[in-house]
Amino acid sequence: MTAASTDMDTAFFGHPRGLFVCFATEMWERFSFYGMKYLLLLYLTKYHLFSDANGLEVLGGYAGLVYAMPVIGGLLADRYLGMRKSVIFGGLLLVLGHLGMAVEGEQARLVNGAVVRDETALQVFYLSLALIVVGVGFLKPNISTIVGRLYSEDDPRRDAGFTIFYMGINIGAFIATLLCGYLGETLGWAYGFGAAGIGMLFGLVTFIRGQKYLHGYAEPSNPELLRAKSPIGLSHEVTIYLGSLLAIAAAWQMLQFHGAVGMLLHSLSVIVLIGLAWYVFARCNKIERERMIALIILTISSVVFWALFEQAAASMTLFADRVMDRQIFGLNLTAAQYGSLNSMFIFIFAPLFAWLWTTLGRRGLEPRTPVKFALGIAQAGLGFGALVYGATHTNEAGLVAGYWMVLAYLLHTTGELCLSPVGLSAVTRLSVPGVVGVMMGSWFLATAYSEFVAAQLAKLAAIPTVEGGVTDVAAALSSYTELFTDLLFAGLGVGALLLLLSPLLKRMMHGVH
Repeated sequence: MTAASTDMDTAFFGHPRGLFVCFATEMWERFSFYGMKYLLLLYLTKYHLFSDANGLEVLGGYAGLVYAMPVIGGLLADRYLGMRKSVIFGGLLLVLGHLGMAVEGEQARLVNGAVVRDETALQVFYLSLALIVVGVGFLKPNISTIVGRLYSEDDPRRDAGFTIFYMGINIGAFIATLLCGYLGETLGWAYGFGAAGIGMLFGLVTFIRGQKYLHGYAEPSNPELLRAKSPIGLSHEVTIYLGSLLAIAAAWQMLQFHGAVGMLLHSLSVIVLIGLAWYVFARCNKIERERMIALIILTISSVVFWALFEQAAASMTLFADRVMDRQIFGLNLTAAQYGSLNSMFIFIFAPLFAWLWTTLGRRGLEPRTPVKFALGIAQAGLGFGALVYGATHTNEAGLVAGYWMVLAYLLHTTGELCLSPVGLSAVTRLSVPGVVGVMMGSWFLATAYSEFVAAQLAKLAAIPTVEGGVTDVAAALSSYTELFTDLLFAGLGVGALLLLLSPLLKRMMHGVH
């Protein structure tokens, strides 16, 4: 079917039926991802009795790899596999990975002061994380690409279609965090992780059954190249699948050796920065150079925001579990369920922010991209200010009211709405045309790096535990308060610095809003 004929497909609320296929697939994939994200650290520290520091190392390594892999998956799909094969292969890996997470094994226990763990179950756990890492790499970037191909460039429904698609992300995240967070912490970890795996299975089945509505847009761009022999004598398609198995094996091992992922991300970051510095000063004219430098500054500042924001699954989850009265609005939520607040606030405030920017834009008052970044980072810092204030106003039991966590998530979400939607747009508008792909990869690498940094920051508040619990609530609260105070000032400081630099960055952007 041609782009013109898909313009006539209005069966899904005025949009192509293929949008529903992508919407449902992404919703279930995000259901599986967020269903286990907020359980992961709690599972490691309370069931396998990892120390805070070791649990955070695993979380940071996993999250860093998850956000780095889509760069490779997108490139392989563009050049060889096509989106359909990539999504199905990635979906299969995700189903296996999430279902493997449901293998608990025996709970760790203390024997003569030493922790005895079920090492076989832990190997299954690490392998499952590796399957998810590579699966996300193949699925995540390509399902979004399919959505774009369902519309012609001048189709007025295009932006609305992406809005509907991204709502699927937040619906999946919201439901999963509530459901899996409840199942995992009340009925058993296997139930929470298992529910996430079943969700991904639904998503894969939906995608496979809906192929006819994608009208061939997800097929390989060059089938002959895919069938051609690779240097090892096999077809490129088989070679990619075998290479993916090697990537799974590598991730399996890296996740078990603390610092391996950090070393990889450090090395890649240095290589990218050196390469970009050479390109900017050797190959760009004055306007291109200044735009690229402005983009690099914005990209580096995004690391600060996401390192603060991603405390949600790290220090903020442990804070909610250990030193917080989790009852709010008559509901007694689990620590993991608090993660659903981000998606809920996205539902509520995303339309408001879209209206706000449009209204200000018509009056010539819309903030420039550097100012939006500064506002986003400052609000991330203020979110920790809410928790610090709550920590100084505890109840009779010495616990922080859950409402302060609600306020923290609200501020983090409004900060996200200031920064995240304009980030990728800034990459496409400020990059030199010949390196847009490189800069997009650099943006995702920065996001991956921020996940690693977030875990390192959370380790600053690591505290001793006994069989997964804290024995001194006051000492734990003091440790978290010290960390959150530092994060408050870091967010406000970097936000203020970026605000001061915004006039200079505006000039360096040379008319790009």
